[in-house]
Amino acid sequence: MEISGKLLCLVSSRVERRNGSYVVEIPESEIEEGDLREGEVYSIGVLGSKKAKRGDAGSGGGGTQLQPPVEEGEIRYVEIEDLGKQGDGIARVERGYVIIVPDAEVGDRVKVEVDEVKENFAVGEVLEEDAFD
Repeated sequence: MEISGKLLCLVSSRVERRNGSYVVEIPESEIEEGDLREGEVYSIGVLGSKKAKRGDAGSGGGGTQLQPPVEEGEIRYVEIEDLGKQGDGIARVERGYVIIVPDAEVGDRVKVEVDEVKENFAVGEVLEEDAFD
């Protein structure tokens, strides 16, 4: 399966029925990071629907939890594509997963060490600027 380069974010969420409709919740962090805007219309793709076991990380009783594509301590070479609301650099890696890079500007190509990993984003520290040269 090929995932479009237009992918803005990737979340794992349970499909719930509310007032005669089905709803997929999007974490507030996706709005806060500027990936999505409230009131806009987006295309949504479904990647899988295996039952998660109780106690699995991120299992809300719904679909399988996709693990973040990075780990703490991992070194990545990324290009800063955008700025977050606090002015931090935003890079996207596999599946549109976001790495927040403080002290980076749009267009910077940097070597980062991943310091913190969350379900929907990670935070990385710049180790080297102009890292693609």
